[in-house]
Amino acid sequence: MKKIGILFGMEDTFPHAFVERVNEKKESGIFAEAVLIDKVIQNKSDDYSVIIDRISQDVPFYRAYLKNAALTGTAVINNPFWWSADDKFFNNGLADKLGVPLPNTVILPSAEHPTDTTGKSFRNLALPMDWQSIFDYVKFPAYMKPYAGGGWKNVYRLENKEEFFKTHPETGQLVMMLQEEIVFQEYFRVYCLGGKAVRIMQYEPRNPHHLRYVVDGPPASKKLLATVKDYTIKLCKGLGYDFNTVEFAVKDGIPYAIDFGNPAPDADINSVGQANFDWVVEESAKMAIAYAKAQKPGQINLSWGTFMRDAVQMAQRF
Repeated sequence: MKKIGILFGMEDTFPHAFVERVNEKKESGIFAEAVLIDKVIQNKSDDYSVIIDRISQDVPFYRAYLKNAALTGTAVINNPFWWSADDKFFNNGLADKLGVPLPNTVILPSAEHPTDTTGKSFRNLALPMDWQSIFDYVKFPAYMKPYAGGGWKNVYRLENKEEFFKTHPETGQLVMMLQEEIVFQEYFRVYCLGGKAVRIMQYEPRNPHHLRYVVDGPPASKKLLATVKDYTIKLCKGLGYDFNTVEFAVKDGIPYAIDFGNPAPDADINSVGQANFDWVVEESAKMAIAYAKAQKPGQINLSWGTFMRDAVQMAQRF
């Protein structure tokens, strides 16, 4: 018997619907349940063939548990090692290598010294920074946001350099990115599961959260949607995420990737709507069952992106 588990926190609608849908399919020798942890022993399996992770980004104990599960053969969705390693600034650099259009973006040192450091810890950092070159590259208006993490926490829209110098000190020890504003005519949020199942959703990030998937306007062109799908698959395969959302702001017909590292994306029926909810429940159930069938006990069953696979192949040449 192969068990599929889902690890989650405060969300309610998606996890329970996922478990129900997997079990409704009545695949021989496969069933799903909410993960239940009563102990975590190093290098010991807890018998899950697949775990879908929806919460470890907020709970370090769960991240450690999932790494141990992966070591003992569980196919963890998404790969907890890569999820621990990546960040939005690196993701931007990788997207650029993959040929996906991006806003001009720079990374900034934290406004305050990290705990247990002093000014002497930053003797390799030119102070002041070359702010004018940075501002000339990004241009204003611009967005300042954390280089890692999700959601709209600590995101600022800045009109000019005076606003930047006033606001940056408020970010404390956070490492921030400064990013060109894309004034968009259309915006999409895109589910991608298993590197191939894609759901493109028209989205309005300026609306209240519960109305962001309610968009009035003509349907997007088939050519634009095909480009968005192509870029989505490139990004998710490059990063190695099995369950992700990608966001695109479209300006003058060009879709710019704005945010594309969302390994525990919103899947609540009350925000994404019934049709999108039904799609993500069905596709995630199909993906988990396929991964359970392919899972080999005692072996590593993780997905790795093309970046990591290419790096390993290069290392093997030496």
